[in-house]
Amino acid sequence: MGGVGEPGEAPAQPGAPLPTFRWEQIRQHNLPGDKWLVIERRVYDISRWAQRHPGGSRLIGHHGAEDATDAFHAFHQDLNFVRRFLQPLLIGELAPEEPSQDGAQDAQLVEDFRALRRVAEDMELFEAKPAFFALLLGHILAMEVLAWLLIYLFGPGWVPSTLAALVLATSQAQCWCLQHDLGHISVFKKSQWNHVAQQFVMGQLKGFSAHWWNFRHFQHHAKPNIFHKDPDVTVAPVFLLGESSIEYGKKKRRYLPYNHQHLYFFLIGPPLLTLVNFEVENLAYMLVCMRWTDLLWAASFYSRFFLCYSPFYGLPGALLLFVAVRVLESHWFVWITQMNHIPKEIGHEKHRDWASSQLAATCNVEPSLFTDWFSGHLNFQIEHHLFPTMPRHNYRRVAPLVKALCAKHGLKYEVKPFLTALVDIIGSLKKSGDVWLEAYLHQ
Repeated sequence: MGGVGEPGEAPAQPGAPLPTFRWEQIRQHNLPGDKWLVIERRVYDISRWAQRHPGGSRLIGHHGAEDATDAFHAFHQDLNFVRRFLQPLLIGELAPEEPSQDGAQDAQLVEDFRALRRVAEDMELFEAKPAFFALLLGHILAMEVLAWLLIYLFGPGWVPSTLAALVLATSQAQCWCLQHDLGHISVFKKSQWNHVAQQFVMGQLKGFSAHWWNFRHFQHHAKPNIFHKDPDVTVAPVFLLGESSIEYGKKKRRYLPYNHQHLYFFLIGPPLLTLVNFEVENLAYMLVCMRWTDLLWAASFYSRFFLCYSPFYGLPGALLLFVAVRVLESHWFVWITQMNHIPKEIGHEKHRDWASSQLAATCNVEPSLFTDWFSGHLNFQIEHHLFPTMPRHNYRRVAPLVKALCAKHGLKYEVKPFLTALVDIIGSLKKSGDVWLEAYLHQ
């Protein structure tokens, strides 16, 4: 084995002894254009390659100067295939006396979590049931047809139009769930099949870019509830969450009446997220990143929608139906996706191990047949965050193992009733607003 390496090391040559590095050296390489990370005790220089990373440079860059072993296993389905891309980036390995994780992390928890993952693999919990996902797609398509038949058979009156909007909004909500499964490559064994199917569901059935969704959503999974790394909680100055409340209060920042954010949340949160924020962000992403295929998929959705409903309503009426559906599905999206996260710890990077960071940012909601279906199994948020590529129909089976791991290490495994989880979103916003007001007035 070679001696301790120096910054600027070239990629290791095949057959040559690997230089060794200490964590204090690795920590220096967490800058834009200078990123190292550690996977399975091997050190990789991803500085130039990060821009070519399929998940985006921000996603892999969030693990700069860290042990990314568990994230590597969590995000990738075919590890042997991915390791071929890592080999040219290899510059050395951790020195023998160095721990596998930097900082004050619980090595026994890390080992126990990895053992749990191996048990889940032996139980074939990463194997998908094709019939389950075929049924999901089938019931989505059936709802799309049903909505059109309601208008075709009963005319564009208020009652059939309202029913059609509700059916379409439910279909759109279930599309979010299915494309989410496909984005996490948890449906098909081949990644490419998942990507193609996701483009169809996200593009043709929803009118959004699959690449845009993956770009922002994978960051959320990598660093949940971490400011400037998780897009879902980087919402200031509109809303203040977690540690940002104190920061804004101390700095006397008052762009909005944050002590009332739990009230104006109802006006601009659930109604407008999908209709305004997502639509604008999605279009900007496709144009700036030149995702022309995604743009064509999205155009096919709008073409189909307006061709189907303009003959009954005219163009203005069809547009009004579209807005109604987006507002309804936006309510679903905000409440269902945030009930597991907003009430949890939100703040700056703590450099925790994978299991601890995911558990600190997530909680579960009590399961039932309705809740499982309605939330797309996101009521098992803890299991989903620990094992993103696991098919959701297996969350119930792995949940007891996760709960036992948490009990062994004194980690909180939180499960809430459905309505309590929804109410806690408002309570969390109010608490953050009150913290801001107190800091604003007394500093």
